[in-house]
Amino acid sequence: MVEERFEFSAKAKKNVLILIGAGIVLSIIGIVLMNMGGGHGEASEGGGHGFHWYQRLYSNLWINNIFFTGIAVVGVLFFAIQYAAQAGWSAGLKRIPLAFGNWLPIAGLLMLVSFFAFGHDIFHWTHAELYEEGGDEIIQGKGGFFYWPLKSGTFPLFFLARMIIFFGVWYWLFAKLKSLAFNEDIEGGTDNWHQMRMYSAIFIVFFAVSSSIASWDWLMSIDTHWFSTMYGWYTFASWWVATLALTTLVVVLLKERGLLSVVNENHLHDLGKFVFAFSVFWAYIWFSQYLLIYYANIPEETIYFVERWSDKYAPVFFVNLILNFFFPFLLLMTRDSKRHMRFLKVITPVVILGHWLDFYQMVTPGVLKENGGFGLLEVGVLCIYTGAFLYVFLSSLAKAPLFARNHPMLEESLHHHI
Repeated sequence: MVEERFEFSAKAKKNVLILIGAGIVLSIIGIVLMNMGGGHGEASEGGGHGFHWYQRLYSNLWINNIFFTGIAVVGVLFFAIQYAAQAGWSAGLKRIPLAFGNWLPIAGLLMLVSFFAFGHDIFHWTHAELYEEGGDEIIQGKGGFFYWPLKSGTFPLFFLARMIIFFGVWYWLFAKLKSLAFNEDIEGGTDNWHQMRMYSAIFIVFFAVSSSIASWDWLMSIDTHWFSTMYGWYTFASWWVATLALTTLVVVLLKERGLLSVVNENHLHDLGKFVFAFSVFWAYIWFSQYLLIYYANIPEETIYFVERWSDKYAPVFFVNLILNFFFPFLLLMTRDSKRHMRFLKVITPVVILGHWLDFYQMVTPGVLKENGGFGLLEVGVLCIYTGAFLYVFLSSLAKAPLFARNHPMLEESLHHHI
């Protein structure tokens, strides 16, 4: 089997840097328009009491921090699942989602810096006066979850410790799996494969716990008076589908360049089925979260949906459903649509964008209330993060073969047929 490598060419690097530059320009124009008070859905500074343009910038930075962190860690999860399940079909493509994990150290740094720089504007529970006598009883009841063992309203030690531990363990396990995967290229045999199975199982168990708590910390606590027992699953479902769609898109683009000869239409079919099936799963979790509040008759919890059905956010709310459920459900229903690269190349970018919008509507209404909007600033910040993520991902992808020639199940993958 001939070794295949991806080359991150000078032209590709230039295009990625242009994307980042365009994002910076769009963000600046968006901020100028906000301060001028109009255009492109921008909210003026006078749009709400105490609202400033930089709060909307902070909200966008947090959205993209969460979205790309999820893709990075879930890419490692996909890789780990293949080893834990002893899956053979994916032997030729699973290094692609593994390479997403190279974003993790940058993601962790961005999350920490963001929290210290503007966490006060994102999280209402960080305001010390809420914990004074006669303050907000609901938030006071949750104080220990953020501040233990320190006094509520001081330094959120427990919150930050969880963030540091999660990123630390995620990156350590990713680095271990990556090292073993590359050793497999050199040494062959099954020793590295067995070790990867063990570390993959550890990663999956740790991810199951940490990702749920992370979703409560980084997203659900934005709406401090509201909670959902489905929220961890909901966040995971959105991360998972976005990662599957990005993996599929990268595979298709590499195939078009004549690479990944070990991947055929049967592998594409499986990836397409994953995107189709888990888009349905996402919609199931989305509806279940709503149904539990409605069926259990919990009117105090309806505020989460009332805010997102307001005139300001209703378009995003319903476009979110269309892009993330109806669009992939209808277009990926047939067998042929899952096996042809043209279909997948159109569908997967839409699904990725749809799940970015999902995180937009998780964050923005809770942070900005009636002052939110969607315009050039949102597009610009997304372009900056997308370009930075692609640069890190493609640089790492170019440093190793696209698949392991010595993988013990590569022969099974070559003969994969469905």
